This record gives sequence, C-alpha cells and structure tokens, in this order.
Amino acid sequence: MIQFKPICLTALPLALMWAQPLLAQDLQDREQGPPPAGGTPLPANDQEVTFSAAQIEYDDDADIVTATGDVRMLRAGSRLRAEKVSWNRKTGEVTAEGNVAVVNPAGDTAYGDNVRLTDTLKDGVIENLLLVLDDGGRLAADMGTRVNGVSTLDHAAYTPCHVTNPDGCPKNPSWKITAVRVVHDPVKRRISYDDAKLTLFGQPLIWLPGLSHPDGSEGGGSGLLMPNVNYSRTNGFEIATPYYIQLAPNRDVTLTPHIYSSVLPGIEAQYRELTSLGAYSVGGFLTYSRRQSPSIVDDPTADSSRDIRGYFEANGRFQFDPQWSLSASTRVTTDKTFLRRYDISRDDRLRSTFNLERIDADSYLSIAGWAVQSLRAEDKGGNQPIALPAIDYRLRLDDPLLGGKVQIQANSLAILRTAGQDTQRAFAGARWDLRQYTGLGQELTLTAYSRADIYHTDDVLSTLTPSYRGKAGWEGRAIGALAADMRWPFVGEFLGGTQQITPRVQMVATPRTKNLDIPNEDARAVDLEDSNLFALNRFPGYDRWEDGSRVTYGVEWAVDLPRFSLRSVVGQSYRLNSRPSILPEGTGLSDRHSDIVGRTTLKYSNFVEFTHRYRLDKDNLAIRRNEMDLTLGSSRTYVTAAYLRLNRDIDPSIEDLRDREEVRLGARLQLARYWSVFGSTVIDLTGRQEDPLSQADGFEPVRHRLGFLYDDECIELGVTWRRDYDATGDARRGNTFLLRVALKNLGR
Repeated sequence: MIQFKPICLTALPLALMWAQPLLAQDLQDREQGPPPAGGTPLPANDQEVTFSAAQIEYDDDADIVTATGDVRMLRAGSRLRAEKVSWNRKTGEVTAEGNVAVVNPAGDTAYGDNVRLTDTLKDGVIENLLLVLDDGGRLAADMGTRVNGVSTLDHAAYTPCHVTNPDGCPKNPSWKITAVRVVHDPVKRRISYDDAKLTLFGQPLIWLPGLSHPDGSEGGGSGLLMPNVNYSRTNGFEIATPYYIQLAPNRDVTLTPHIYSSVLPGIEAQYRELTSLGAYSVGGFLTYSRRQSPSIVDDPTADSSRDIRGYFEANGRFQFDPQWSLSASTRVTTDKTFLRRYDISRDDRLRSTFNLERIDADSYLSIAGWAVQSLRAEDKGGNQPIALPAIDYRLRLDDPLLGGKVQIQANSLAILRTAGQDTQRAFAGARWDLRQYTGLGQELTLTAYSRADIYHTDDVLSTLTPSYRGKAGWEGRAIGALAADMRWPFVGEFLGGTQQITPRVQMVATPRTKNLDIPNEDARAVDLEDSNLFALNRFPGYDRWEDGSRVTYGVEWAVDLPRFSLRSVVGQSYRLNSRPSILPEGTGLSDRHSDIVGRTTLKYSNFVEFTHRYRLDKDNLAIRRNEMDLTLGSSRTYVTAAYLRLNRDIDPSIEDLRDREEVRLGARLQLARYWSVFGSTVIDLTGRQEDPLSQADGFEPVRHRLGFLYDDECIELGVTWRRDYDATGDARRGNTFLLRVALKNLGR
C-alpha cells in the first residue's frame, strides 16, 4: 500500500466535473460496473489522495509514476478504478487507462476508456464517455473535453429513461436527445446543443435547432417548455408554446402564446414570486374575438360583436408571524362564456376573497371579504353579493366551576349589492359545553347557548323569494338553547372481529325565535342530512335559527373485520311542540316528525369503497334523497360511479332547493405495464318529475371523455377526446381533442 500526499491526482477523473445531465451515444451499462466502496484507506483530509494497486513503477529518466493492476483511488469522497494510472511529474499530465470508472460524492458514476488531465487539474479529455447519474439519467459521448471550465461533448446523447427492461435485457429508451456537439458553460449555467434531434421510441421525431436548457445548478432557467396541442369545434386547432423566464431564484414569468386555426391568437401569462413572508402568483389570458349573449344557445349565425376578452386570477398567502397571516385570491373574467369557450374552466361562479387571520391556542380572529361573479346565463350581475367586511372572533375559556369549556363569539357581516338588497348584521354569543362519562360508559354532553343579534337591511323588494327578505330597517333578535346529548356504545366480538352499536339521544329546548323579520343571506340551502341531524341548529348559516323543543334519536353501527369495515348511522327527530315550522315543505324538517336520514359506508381492503346517503319520507318511506358513491379496483385499474337524486317536492320558486338527478361514471383500465385507457361521463337525469321548471328531458348528457395514456418513468404521452353538450352563447357544444406529450426530467 502506497500513500501520496497532495499531488496532481487530486481531481483525476475529468468526468467528476461532468455531473450534469448531458447526453450519450452508447447508453447501455458498462461491463466493469462502478468501483466498490472499501478496500482502500480513507484520506485524512480533502487534499489527500490514497490508492491501492498491484504494482507501482517509477521511471527516473522520464520522471513518471505508474500504478497498474486494479488501481483504486480515493479523494474527497470520490472513488476511481482503472487498470492503469500514470503521473508525468515533468508535464503534470495524469492519465487513467482501461475500463476507467469513477463515482463522485453525489453518487454519479462516469465510465471511459481513457482519461487525461493537465497539471491545472481543470482541463482534460475523456474518450468513450458514459455518465450514469444518481437520479437515473445517463449520457455518453465519443469524446469529451474541458477547457477553462467549459465542457464540450462530441457526438453525444442524453436520456433519463431506463435502458433495460424489467428482465434486465437492453432496450431503446423511450426518448433521448442526440447532438453533434453539446456545450456546458458553468458561468451561464446552460447546456447548448448543435444539430440536436429528439428520438422517440427509437425513431427520430423532431429536429431541435438552437436547443438549450439550464444545467440544473440554480434549480432551472429560462427556456421553452413542452407545447400543448388541442382541437375544438369552436376554436379549431390550437398550439400553445409556453416560454419560461427566470427573473431571479425567487421570481419567474411564464408567457404562453395560443395560436388557433379558426380564431385570433391569445396570450397567457403567469408571474410567481416567493418572498420572506410568503408567496403569490398573478396570471391571466387575453384575446380579441367575437362573443354572443349567453342567452343564445349554440347558434353560430346569431349576432355577435368583436371585443377584448380575457380572464385574470391572482392568489397568495403571507405569514407575518406565528399568529398573523393573510390569504387572498381573485378570479374575474370579461364575460360569462369566455372561460368555457377557451377551455380554461367549467366553473359557473368565480369568487374573489381575502382573509386576515390571527390564531393562537385559545382564540381566533378573521377579518375577511369576498365577492362573486356569476357566469350563469340567468343571473344578473347587480344581484351578486359583496361581503365587506366579514369579521368573526372566537375565544375559548375553561369553566372554573363545572369543568366544561366556554366559547365566546362575536360576528359581523355587511352584504352589499349594486342592484339588490343590502344587509348588515352583528351578533355576540356564548356557548358552554360539558362532556362527562357515567359509570355505565355513557357519554353525556350538556350544552347551553345564547346569542343576541342586530340586523339592518333595505331594498328588500328586489329579493324575489319573500321568505329571504326580512323587514326593512333595523331588527333585533335574541336566541337561547339548552341541549343534552347522550351516546352509549356497546362493543363486542363479531365474526372474528369487533362490532360497536351506539344508540344516541339528544334533547334540545329553545324558546320561540323571531326569524322571518330577519333577512336570510347565509341559511338558504337547508336540507336534513346525517351530518346535521344532531346539530344544535340544522340551518347552514346564522340568519335562521331552528326554534322549539325536539328530541333526536338514532343509532350508529360499526364493524371491523380483517380487510373489511362497515360504518352506518340512521336517525330521526321529533318536535315536541305543534307550532308551524318556518322550514318549507320538502326539507324533511317541516312536520313534527322529521324524515329519516342515514349513511352507510362499506370498505373491503383497498379494492372496494361504497357510500350510500339517503333520506326517507316519514309518511311513506319514499326516497327524498338518494346519493351513492362507488369505487371499485386498484390504483391502476378502477371504476367509479356516483348517483344523486333529490326528490324533495319543494316549492320550485325557492331556487336554492331545486331538485335534480345526475349520474357520473369513470373508469381506468391498465392494458399493459405503461398503457392505459380511461374515460368518464356526466349525465343529467333531471326531468319535470324532479324539477317542474327544468327544460331537460330526463336524459341530457353533459360531458363525455375518453383517452389513451402511455406513462413510464420518463415520458407521458396521451390523447384525449371530450364532448361537451352544454352550450351557451359562443361556448358551443362539440368535440375537443387534446394531445399531451411530457418529457420528464428534461434539464434536471
């Protein structure tokens, strides 16, 4: 064993400097494999080189040191193996020959036939290079040189893909880039290609003149991203070519021109920034095109006008300190059909919000606001609410007397409309909860609640639904409630597992409350479900309060077996007084006996999951709500199905509680290791039986989708067909085809 102190071998393999994802001609593994760890003494410091060899020779006349026979070297975490290593002490040149293999500290392995370094240890040449990166990418070249830190590869290729199949046999990578010359400039942090070509599944596909990309040392850089190709009936063929611009390590911009064959082009942009307090992004889409009124359905001959059209969005979140944070977002568009026509979104409402929050262990403060832009054809913009501000404060305290928990709440809300009813609200309330267990194992929860409200509203006649209006001017209201809730679980063995049966009874008493004099802004879409059966107030918001006294009863059943589980709950409530309810007929809560509601969930391993939610009419057990969700299969091959029917027979003038029926189906089939086919459909089954005001015929397709996908470790290639049946204005029904090609790990 011979040990040399700091000499020219300190950076022996030039390939150690080439741990960037470049390219390769012969991309297959070399026979010699990487140099193993161990067998050579560890250097004392990063400047020291240790090595072992079968034989050491020194030529006094030529002043050359030569090591032969399974030469292994270590320095600063790098390992070298070669058949022969020579050091010319006169010229300073170091040469490694014969099955050279080097592993650098990052885990990248370089192979070559010969490696030659100058005495500067920065410049040199390597022949028949293969570099296998630790993250799976690999490159090879006939020859590589390094001059003044700039690396050049001749006749090179790069791929991040596997070059062997699961059985270990050689195969063509899914894609690779070949080039006559590849240059890496570490100062510019870019890799440039001369006469580059993209080869897909072994076949040359695209010539890429002037191709360059960041070397990954700064986490990315400016350049073109993969284009998207699309076809739709409305816009024709579309090609979108994103260009990414890195302004700084924490700021970037993406500009995407959209070129169409049937309409004028558009431009999309997105700006992102990471700050010391948080992050935000701003984006939008702008074009100039014809648009039709949303009341015109799928009529290309209808009158239209050319105009600037677009969409703007922004969002961000900032954490000022451990308690205070701010989040905000906005989404607005120039007209009601733009997002659907240009396939940006299918949403029918856009929300803009902000929320300033303070959170600590026992208190919460929110100062928020929001606005809504409706994209529904029948909605008028002036009737859409603007909440500014919405303030909510909560404080949690320990009860020093009985040991319960006390929560104090203060809330205010101002609703403004440019052409509709305005409402201002404020209230203060307190809630006390005490949970205890009896000697028989019963869980008993006692609750007391009180609240004082004050409202002001005007322009009430602009609200079409009378029960939502309230009285104009100032109105006050007091609310109080007492409740007792008892659960009694019984647990035992069942079919080799366990089961738990838990009866539950709740009693709620609250005095008569003034409701219809108060405007209703946030408690409109009321519906009895298993999730709110035992709630203190079954209305979804604050503007309506369910008064009177009632008892609610139900039972929960849980079964846990090997690979199988069942959860089920069913219940009903009964009002103890006979006063008429403010709840409309059909909500399941208008009579003394409520409807029966329940939910059942079945799971078998990770293969089957089924959930059924239902509401049965108390008088004839007719199904008023029927909702089913099924997932069957694995993560690679599965079927999903969802069905919803609301048959509540509510007054059709109450828009928030309209009935409907719908089915959604989806599936994915794994055809081979990398190939799959997928599809989905949405069908509106609503007819006059569910909604007397509906124009549907009981079977109205909404959207179909079918696609094929190839997805391996380094490429995603897919073709998708979609047909939309919903047409409004210039967002016409028709077919859309999308071609997606994503080269994974390019430039990593």
